[in-house]
Amino acid sequence: MTSPIDRLRPTTSAHHSAQDLATTFELTVGTGRTAPDADPGALAGVEIWSVASDNRVAADGDLFVALPGASTHGASFASGAIDRGARAVLTDPHGALLLDEAGEHRVPVLVTDDPRNLLGRVAAWVYGAPAEHLTTFAVTGTNGKTTTTYLIDHVLRALGWKGGLIGTVEMRSGDRVLPSRLTTPEAADLQALLATMREDGVSTLAMEVSSHALAMHRVDGFVFDVAGFTNLSQDHLDFHGDLQEYFDAKAALFTPEHARRGVVVVDDAWGRRMTEAATIPVATLSVADGGAGTDWTVVDVVAEGSAGSAFTLRHRDGREIRTTTALPGGFNVANAALALAMVLEAGADLRDVRAALESAGGVSAAVPGRMEVVGTSPRVVVDFAHNTDALSLALAALRPTTTGRLHVVFGATGDRDKGKRPRMGAVAVEGADVVVVTDDDPHGEDPAAIRGEVLAGALAALDAAHGATGTAGTAGTPARTVTEVAPRAAAIRDTIREAGPQDTVLIAGRGHEVWQEIAGVDHALDDRVEARAALAERDETTKEHGA
Repeated sequence: MTSPIDRLRPTTSAHHSAQDLATTFELTVGTGRTAPDADPGALAGVEIWSVASDNRVAADGDLFVALPGASTHGASFASGAIDRGARAVLTDPHGALLLDEAGEHRVPVLVTDDPRNLLGRVAAWVYGAPAEHLTTFAVTGTNGKTTTTYLIDHVLRALGWKGGLIGTVEMRSGDRVLPSRLTTPEAADLQALLATMREDGVSTLAMEVSSHALAMHRVDGFVFDVAGFTNLSQDHLDFHGDLQEYFDAKAALFTPEHARRGVVVVDDAWGRRMTEAATIPVATLSVADGGAGTDWTVVDVVAEGSAGSAFTLRHRDGREIRTTTALPGGFNVANAALALAMVLEAGADLRDVRAALESAGGVSAAVPGRMEVVGTSPRVVVDFAHNTDALSLALAALRPTTTGRLHVVFGATGDRDKGKRPRMGAVAVEGADVVVVTDDDPHGEDPAAIRGEVLAGALAALDAAHGATGTAGTAGTPARTVTEVAPRAAAIRDTIREAGPQDTVLIAGRGHEVWQEIAGVDHALDDRVEARAALAERDETTKEHGA
């Protein structure tokens, strides 16, 4: 099992009295039958200077915020936080009652009806509103968030600014790096990280903001300077229920409570709806359809094979900049254009940006597990594509530069949106020549059952394409095949072994991830490591046979 991640905290922080906290946020004190801490005067002598909502990372000086959970209330872990140095607890009435019944009276208990809704604002107050000292960029959408934030950070650093980054892969404060557990950290950890960035002299922040984070108030307590929207397609419906609810969660970013201005890609209906739903100034960006009537338009795209693309970003007022991205695929042109437009909308001078990108090699960055090439003969690419649209786009990006067969190894995540599984199988057949269905992260579900749902969609698509399941191909084209191989490491090894030197193998779904959860147990598994080992084994076999 993985251990809880350490979090970045500032080395110094102003001390606040619990009384000031209670007054500022209109908190009540104590509850229950005895309420031994119900004297407000007792709060004046209690000082806090940090915030935690996870007892495992609680420390001296913390306000521990005990949140209600799906199965267990955070108040059940308050004693552990107090043992580690927490000096007060903030919770809801039920949590306060649990603490009282447990006889936990060592520190004051502050009460509010909805502590999750308050957590971000409280943490920002404790840490001195650190985001106000940064120029902040937020990216939301179904696909492309990670890549776009890396590209924003790349442009900002090329301009000479010391950057911070928060997202699915890692958290960065200048040159300090930590891996991430969540796309968007919990509010207490996020504000501590922002305070650390301020302390480190960081001036800009590029951050992924997930729909979960918006729905769960993780980014409450500060306002982003520029918010960006990539796209929206089916994902996370296990959490949101339907696409409308999913959209509404993301649309919350484009309100005055969360952002000052926005940039929205309007190449699909969801993007156009986002501009209508937004209650802040929004600049529109078109990449795919010529951009009639949009603020920013991508024109003159020239694909440079596996080396990416050149493109021009043009504003309706006549300003334009021509640059390149080394990342393959039209969707990465969209990501690069969005990153560039967001930096320009933040006030960067176009001439400075143009000069910076000429020195920095365009709008490019190495993004772990995002179209990451780990081998060339055959070409092996690892990508995080874990939903229908992302898988389809990744295959479409690789097809034009594949002279042999295009293989895909993928699965679907357990305990998540089940509706996308058959469709993922179908788009794999539509986009690849060789389809290998395996396990992603089964979590608590039966891996074989998940594979069966993916296979059902794949075989139905194969039947529709060729008239019958099997391997029959059309004249002059490679035969399409669908197979099931588990575990995942074996699927990767077998596929690479069978691929020809001119083939491409896409290993999709997990990207940068290094742990695979099966029935509650984490197993070490890095697709890139497995692919490199399989390529080395293939090379040794080739040498032994004198090829």
